[in-house]
Amino acid sequence: MIFTPRKLASALTVLGLATLPTTAVHASTPKRGGTLTFAVVSSPPSYDCHAEITFGMVHPVLPHYSLLLKIDAENYPKIAGDLAESWVAAPDGSSYTFKLHRNVKFHDGSPLTSADVKASYERIIRPPAGVTSVRKSYYEDFGDIETPDDHTIVFKMKNKIAGVLELLASPFNCIYSAAKLAKGGEYPAREIMGSGAFEYVDHVRGSHWTAKRFDGFFKKDLPYLDGFKAFFVKSPAVVPGLIGGQFDAEFRFRTPPERDRLVERMGDKVNVYETALIAGNIIIFNTKRKPFDDIRVRQALSHAIDRWTGGEQLGKVSSQRFTGGVNRPGSLMAIPEAELVKLPGYWKDGQAAKAEAQRLLKEAGHEGLSFKFLNRAGIESYTAGGIYTIDQWRRIGVNATHEQLETKLYLDNLAKGNFDVAMEFISDYLDDPTQNFVKFLSKAASPLGYSGHEDTRIDELYDRQRRELDPAKRTMIARELDAYVLTTAYSVPFLWTNRIVVMPKVVRGWHFTPTHYLSQDLADVWLDR
Repeated sequence: MIFTPRKLASALTVLGLATLPTTAVHASTPKRGGTLTFAVVSSPPSYDCHAEITFGMVHPVLPHYSLLLKIDAENYPKIAGDLAESWVAAPDGSSYTFKLHRNVKFHDGSPLTSADVKASYERIIRPPAGVTSVRKSYYEDFGDIETPDDHTIVFKMKNKIAGVLELLASPFNCIYSAAKLAKGGEYPAREIMGSGAFEYVDHVRGSHWTAKRFDGFFKKDLPYLDGFKAFFVKSPAVVPGLIGGQFDAEFRFRTPPERDRLVERMGDKVNVYETALIAGNIIIFNTKRKPFDDIRVRQALSHAIDRWTGGEQLGKVSSQRFTGGVNRPGSLMAIPEAELVKLPGYWKDGQAAKAEAQRLLKEAGHEGLSFKFLNRAGIESYTAGGIYTIDQWRRIGVNATHEQLETKLYLDNLAKGNFDVAMEFISDYLDDPTQNFVKFLSKAASPLGYSGHEDTRIDELYDRQRRELDPAKRTMIARELDAYVLTTAYSVPFLWTNRIVVMPKVVRGWHFTPTHYLSQDLADVWLDR
């Protein structure tokens, strides 16, 4: 049975992204007990939610922590409280006040108060020396944080901006113990201690992650599960593991051939969900290395990639599917296709685009260019995209050597600028330009600005769109920013992902969304065995 849940389908229809029929999911009484097993095709580089960007951290780590606010996965993209019981915004948008649930405890038995929420957000917004907060650019307009009492927290704003609650509801905004943060040491990068539905048991690197129910969880009667066990595996092991019953789930996504194989073998024991994912691969040019400081070289390498044909071809065998700019294709702020096809790398005439690429390389004096192409190992979307891209470059006389590294080493090389050109990704939890463009900013504006460019016009347009409260005006600025990013080509989108989740019906209480970062606290998940 193939479906998207009714409420999700309604939301995606507005965005023009709902592509499959909807079938109602019948509710039943949750059962208590059992251990959920699931596959993760990546490993957490560290346990620090504020520093990491990969689902390999989110899927095993997030169930251990609470958030102030969260996105209600069942009613995406609605905002819901987690630690926050209620909240109110000042009429002029100058502050946001939250009342916290009482009697919330960390796994060590200590009380969670507004001081812990403040310490966590200070760490995100104004990280101290030695602490990495990869999303701090989201929060530049947040001012002082006040704690009038143990159960009240007030965020003061320097400027009014769009989407304050949505920014506070990031699934990466784990709330840490202020006392443990003050002690320093390995917490939270190498030590788990939160207030989420599950307590940490162990992590055997390259093998598995184990957790058990937290009996002191502040939400009545939750969690339903006794615990969970995540297995770190290579992508080809997922389908046999689901068919054989070793895994109850894999929450990221599968390819069309894998979907078909699972449906053929498991039949009515699975549900299949599909939609355009808020994620896609991007290509980063290291502008600190020649010749990638030359716009002609960058545009040539973007022009050479026939994304329209690539989407059709790769979409049959991989998760790479949709052609678009930095805002997800079909979303409200995306560049209309009629404008997109005029930009470098998006011409529909692939041969003409390759001829233009060769002209630009000749003009720049870099015909026959050779370089190393850094990519992430062990994940299908990166490998398939990398192979296609290298073949496209070969057709204009460019030789790229494919260098695939495991996740931690790959990310370390990106962060240190140890690459010529790299395959990376944009991925977040909502369709919002404040999130989508963070990896296209200058290095001075964002630690995720891996291209190293110093073009402040991108930063200025980025600031303008997030401070514009009128949706129509914000859309126009976001589209202008998108076109400028694609033209300057410091980093460029490759293809957006088709999220296909084949979920065994034994897993209940989990909700499908257009992002693999949501519905992962597992508090409401139960097993219908």
